[in-house]
Amino acid sequence: MPETRRYKLDLQYFGGDKTEKATPKKRQDARKKGQVAKSAEMSGAVVLLAALISLSVFGSFMKDRFMALYMDVFQNRMSMEVTPENVAKMFNEYGLQILILLAPMLAITFILALVVNYAQVGFMLNGEGVTPKFSKMNPIKGFKNIFSMRSFVEFLKSILKLLIIAYLVYSTLWGEKNSFASLSHVNAEGVYRFAADMTMSLGIKMGVALFIMAILDYMYQKYEHEKSLKMSKQDIKDEYKKMEGDPIIKGKIRERQRRMAMQRMMQDVPKADVVITNPTHFAVALKYDGSQMEAPQIVAKGQDYVALRIREMAKEHGVVTIENKPLARALFQRAEIGDVVPGDLFQAVAEVLAYVYKLKGKRK
Repeated sequence: MPETRRYKLDLQYFGGDKTEKATPKKRQDARKKGQVAKSAEMSGAVVLLAALISLSVFGSFMKDRFMALYMDVFQNRMSMEVTPENVAKMFNEYGLQILILLAPMLAITFILALVVNYAQVGFMLNGEGVTPKFSKMNPIKGFKNIFSMRSFVEFLKSILKLLIIAYLVYSTLWGEKNSFASLSHVNAEGVYRFAADMTMSLGIKMGVALFIMAILDYMYQKYEHEKSLKMSKQDIKDEYKKMEGDPIIKGKIRERQRRMAMQRMMQDVPKADVVITNPTHFAVALKYDGSQMEAPQIVAKGQDYVALRIREMAKEHGVVTIENKPLARALFQRAEIGDVVPGDLFQAVAEVLAYVYKLKGKRK
């Protein structure tokens, strides 16, 4: 068998190939670390489009407010006495007016930025991404990251973005070359309108182009994210062990729990009124207190070695032992420790307890 083929078979045998989809726990852990599929281009494109749409919708409103401020400066502020109080008051008034002027654009841009971020990753708040990691300062690792495939893809994206923007600018300006020649015959307001319309048209074209690129980039980021989360079969087994616990440790825990339960059960045997045996295979200890119980209760039961220990403990503490094979087997199979005797066995148990109480009376 060739060495390469044997190596591949070894990897498959040990679960080395990361071919399995990520488990929910792996995805949750990655999300806690801030590792999600997200395109930074998407937020930038949406912010640009939101700003341009806001300008086109609220442009007249912003123009009126701006002209009002401009006129107020020349009509009311040129003759104003310059004092600290007057200057502070003027800046407060102008600051409020500028805030009102920009409020629609800022509000729409901020809301859409939140919406697009939520659409990509949902609600996520953690400080993992901003926590400083000294491992990132490793120059060898940083040098490897510069020449990684991800860096190469980001470089190609930047080149493509520059080429698209350059083409849009060139095509837009070239399409308006005849209008440029006639600007010398247009007044200042006409030049302003021409420049504003051309800027808005170019901005929308660039925003749409960047948005399309952002969608493609998001698809690529999602593909890379899913690829980075893939797990090998051995990884899934290890994760299962961590979630469910190591079988060896779980077995030791269960064994210790059984020993503790056995000790508690044996401590209750001396409190029993009678032990019903098979006589060697089963042993069931019963207790009845008419003032506190509605029916006899099983305080201990066991099979084989445990049955032997129950009989020995009963003998040491003077608990009556009675052989009744059918009753012992029925109680062992149909009731657990702490349960009361099944209803259809009341008569048989009552006869046994009556005999025990009579026997204890004779002893006394």
